[in-house]
Amino acid sequence: MLDIKLIRDNPQLVRQALEKRGYSPDSIKALDRIIEIDSRYRGLLRQTEELRAKHNEASKQLSKSREKPPELIAQMRQLGDQITSLQQQTKEAKTELDSLLLELPNIPHPSVAVGRGAADNVVVRTWGKPKEFPFKPLPHWELGEKLGMIDFQRGVKLSGTRFYVLKGLGARLQRALISFMLDVHVGEHGYKEIYPPFMVKRECMVGSGNLPKFGDNLYHDEQDDFWFIPTAEVPLTNLHRDEILSADSLPLRYVAYTPCFRREKMAAGTDTRGIKRGHQFDKVELYKVAVPENSDGELEKLVADAEDICRRLAIPYRVVQLCTGDLGFVSCKTYDIEMWAPGCAEWLEVSSCSNCSDFQARRANIRYRPEAGAKSQFVHTLNGSGLALPRVLIAVLENYQQADGTVLIPEVLEPYLKVT
Repeated sequence: MLDIKLIRDNPQLVRQALEKRGYSPDSIKALDRIIEIDSRYRGLLRQTEELRAKHNEASKQLSKSREKPPELIAQMRQLGDQITSLQQQTKEAKTELDSLLLELPNIPHPSVAVGRGAADNVVVRTWGKPKEFPFKPLPHWELGEKLGMIDFQRGVKLSGTRFYVLKGLGARLQRALISFMLDVHVGEHGYKEIYPPFMVKRECMVGSGNLPKFGDNLYHDEQDDFWFIPTAEVPLTNLHRDEILSADSLPLRYVAYTPCFRREKMAAGTDTRGIKRGHQFDKVELYKVAVPENSDGELEKLVADAEDICRRLAIPYRVVQLCTGDLGFVSCKTYDIEMWAPGCAEWLEVSSCSNCSDFQARRANIRYRPEAGAKSQFVHTLNGSGLALPRVLIAVLENYQQADGTVLIPEVLEPYLKVT
C-alpha cells in the first residue's frame, strides 16, 4: 500500500509511476478519486472534532446548571445526532479510501527501466553455455513418461487438467531438490527455516498484496474463510504482522518449502504442455525483512543466493531485470532468474526476486524502531524463489538427458538419492 501522505503531497509522482507501469488513463483516474475521498475524509474528521468540542462545552454548562435549560438539552441532542451522522459518513469515506488504496501498485524503483512488457526487460548477466547435444533433446513430457517419472493420465484422473503424478525417481528427484536447496540456504546462506501453514486468514492475503486484486486466482474455502497460499511469501510476510521490531534484529532472513496453489489462467498452446504450469506446485521461498537503507543490497544478496543453486546444479541460466511494465503488483524492483531448458528450447523462470520496499509492510503493519525511544518506521520486505519447482525439475531432466534416453543425476543431488 502506498503512503497516503505521498499521494496527498506528490500526486504527480504517483501518476507518473502508474503511467510507467502502463496503466490506462481511465485506471489512473482512480488516483483523482483517492485524492477527493482523502480530502473529504479529513474534512469529516475536522467537523466531527469541532462538534465534539461544542458537545463537551454544552455538557459542562449543563452540569453547572441547576435548572437544566430545555434549549441546552435540545442543543446537546442535536449535536449528538450530528456527531453520529458524521461518524457514519467518516467510516464510509475511510472504507472507500482504504479500498481504493489497496488497488494501487507499488512505485517502481528509480533504477528500473521504463518499458511496456517482457520484450523490454534487460538481460543483466548469463552463466554457462547451453549444451550442444549430438541428438535432438527431448522435452520433459516425453522423457518423464518414457522413464516412468511423470504420469499425466493419472494426474488428470485424480484431479483434472493441469495436474500430474510424479512417480518413483521423479518423486525422489523432486524431494532431493527441495532438501538440497533448503540445506544450502540454511547451512550456508544464513536463512532460518520456517514451516508455515498452507492455509491462511483473509487478512494475510491482504497484507501480502494478493487480495483484493488477485482474488480470482486464489483457492478459497468459503466455510472457514481460509485461503490456500499461492506462495510461501504470504505466510512469511505475515509472521510479523502488527509488530514493531528492533533495529538490531534486522535483517531477518527466512526460507520455507511449501506447496503452492493457483488458478492458472492458461490459453491453449505450447505453454500448457508438460508440468511447466499447474494449479499445484512446490517451491522453496526466500524472504527478508530489512531496514530501508539496506534493502537494495539485500536484494542483490538474495539474487546471488538463488543463483548459487543454479550454478551448483550446473545448469545454464540468465538474470533478467524486469522493466516497469512487467513488474509485479507489490514489487518496486525485480530480477527473474531463468534456466535454459533444451527440450522445450526456452528459458524457464525459476525465480523472481523482488524488493517490495514498504508496500507490504504498510498493508501488514510491520514496523521497526531505529533506536530506543525513536518513532517507529515501516520495514522493507523482499522475496524470491530459491528455487521454484517443477521448472527446476524440468531443467534437470532436459539438460542431463543422454542419447540412450536415460537421465544423469546432478552430482550435488547424489547424496540425497542414495537408498540406505
